Amino acid sequence: MPKLKTKKGASKRFKVTKNGKIKRKKAYRGHILTKKSSKRKRNLRKPEYVSSSEKKTVNRMLPYS
Repeated sequence: MPKLKTKKGASKRFKVTKNGKIKRKKAYRGHILTKKSSKRKRNLRKPEYVSSSEKKTVNRMLPYS
């Protein structure tokens, strides 16, 4: 069986932690930041974990995680 290729876009967006959780950045932080409150922008800075329903999909894109 051939080697599985990693989806390069996914490898740049997700990191797998020691415990097997998948870390990701939050959305809505790219642009149009003037109308967003400081509190909202501050909370968007913090990383989040991929939900259990999406975990299978992301794991398929990162075969060596």
